[in-house]
Amino acid sequence: MTLSIRPIQIEDNPILARIIRNVFEEFDAPRKGTVYEDSTTDKLYNYFHTEGAIGLVAEHNQKVVGCCGIYPTEGLDHQTAEVVKFYLQKEARGRGLGKILLEKSIENAKELGYKNLYIESLEQFNSAVSLYRKYGFEPLQKRLGNSGHIGCPLWFLKKL
Repeated sequence: MTLSIRPIQIEDNPILARIIRNVFEEFDAPRKGTVYEDSTTDKLYNYFHTEGAIGLVAEHNQKVVGCCGIYPTEGLDHQTAEVVKFYLQKEARGRGLGKILLEKSIENAKELGYKNLYIESLEQFNSAVSLYRKYGFEPLQKRLGNSGHIGCPLWFLKKL
């Protein structure tokens, strides 16, 4: 098994958009008010080329299988970034790739000087929510920032 984590490249855009939308379809998750219908999903390379953002891609046997990143979401204070676009295709789950992507994103956030990480999720993604909790993300009673993803009813914050 060859695993690599690398920065996002422009040619990753179509495959990552497909992976993200496939996850929503697989779990029959709400599409309205989520990343599924977000226009940035089709242009992740451009999205992550924002100051204070880093986008990562996971490859397994030289095939793109998922992504995760951090982003200075509008409305969050300057010490807080959001963990965003964290998705793995079905065949890549259960191999520890999600942990590696999340750990690297946490490390990147610390290196950029962030003090907190925020994440939004859906009840349908219960395995991901369990992972967030294992990594010290605490549930919140209300949304932070303005991601535009009003369809996500779960919110978490981790102090770095």
